[in-house]
Parts: sequence; structure tokens; C-alpha cells
Amino acid sequence: MDMNWHQIGRIEDIPLRGARCVSTPQGKIGVFRTAENEVFAIEDHCPHKGGPLTQGIVHGKAVTCPLHNWVISLETGKALGADAGVVKTIPIRNENGVLSIALESLLMAAE
Repeated sequence: MDMNWHQIGRIEDIPLRGARCVSTPQGKIGVFRTAENEVFAIEDHCPHKGGPLTQGIVHGKAVTCPLHNWVISLETGKALGADAGVVKTIPIRNENGVLSIALESLLMAAE
């Protein structure tokens, strides 16, 4: 499936070890910035009970869900430790500080 890149802002829009939520036709996507200035994009809901990951704490290359403290890898979307579950990772690129995410070009029709 083809991917379309969509600009979502600048890296400076996201604080170090912070996040922001981007609403897309495919749902809410969390964009995270680590202390090392790396950026990651994953679905903005915990696989446990749907908690908003963008409201969690970013540490290393992971985020802790604010509801039940599940730790989710920003690289793989997988729950870490004894927890099991996964969220979808979204391709993201940083070109001279401009952030873009890739969305699938064939969107499912709204029900």
C-alpha cells in the first residue's frame, strides 16, 4: 500500500521527553520526542485499556501509560516487561526540523 507523507509541525513543537496528539482519518497518533531528540509515532492508545499514551511519561525510548503504568516501546509499539500487547507504529521523518508522518493512501470508509 502506498504511503503519503503529511507534515505535522516542527520538532520544537514537542518538548524534550514530551508528546503531542495528531488526529488523522486513521485515528489519533501520538508523536513523541525523546531526551536525545529522536521522534517516534505510534497509535495514541494503550493496548491494555485504551489510555492516552500522549499523556504518559516518556523515558528512554518508551512511554508509560498514565492509567495503569504499562510501558510501551516507542520503537516497536510492544508492551514491555510482563505485559503483553502492541500498538501500531507510524513511519515518521524529521527533515531539518520539519516532522512528517506517513499515512496509508487507501483509507477505509467511515461506518
